[in-house]
Formats: sequence, structure tokens, C-alpha cells
Amino acid sequence: MDARKSLRYSVREGASLGRIEVPRLGLSVILVEGIRRRDLQLAVGHIPGTAFPDELGNVGIAGHRDTFFQPLENIRPSDIIVLTTLLGEYRYRVVSTKVVSPYDVGVLKTSRNEILTLVTCYPFYFVGPAPDRFVVRAERIT
Repeated sequence: MDARKSLRYSVREGASLGRIEVPRLGLSVILVEGIRRRDLQLAVGHIPGTAFPDELGNVGIAGHRDTFFQPLENIRPSDIIVLTTLLGEYRYRVVSTKVVSPYDVGVLKTSRNEILTLVTCYPFYFVGPAPDRFVVRAERIT
């Protein structure tokens, strides 16, 4: 892809990348670059070092379980996730969910396929810092 048209070369930390939606759950939230505390108070964040939606690889997105990503507790395989950016619309189908340790960064490992990984804290209704992470894995559909 032409570097001038890639999101990677046109955004800075905290900048809006677009919107993520899960229509069945009524989830619709702004996506920003980065996962700083302030970023995640206002939106969900693209995890630095992971692919951008217009690239091959694993697009990682993080959000708080008690705000924007709370509806993920009801996500199911085959649900559709839509990422919309200035460069286009990217559709993904959920293939799995799992609970992992917060130290299991393998869920963000690069891929030769176009995949999307959503990460939030778990359990959803835990009081205080949650001990685990809830991970949604989805594959790009055309």
C-alpha cells in the first residue's frame, strides 16, 4: 500500500482513527490511536505496535470493561464488527472469545491474515483492578 494512504503514516497518539461498531450489541464508539489513560477515558484505543485496519496483520484495540466495552460480555461467534476509518470500512466476523492473564501478550502477536483483537478487563463486574483480560478474536470478511 502507498505509505501516503496508510493510517500508520497519518495519525499521532490520541488522534481519532474512526469508529468501531458491533451492531447486534448496539456498541458504537470512537477509536483513537493509543491506550493512554486519557485516551481510554474518551474512547477505545488502537494498541501501538499492532497492525492498522488498512494493513495485513493483527489489529489490536483496547477499551474499558465498565464503559465502552461493557457490551462485549454478550458478544458471540459470528457477530459482525465494523471498523470505519477515513480510508474505508473494514468488516470482521467474531471467531472466538477467551479469558487470559494480563501478561499474555501472545493474543496480540502479528498475523499474515487480517484479524481484529479486542481486549478488555475481566470479569466484567469486578470491583477494582480486574485480574484477567477478555479477548475477542475476529477475522476480516469481504
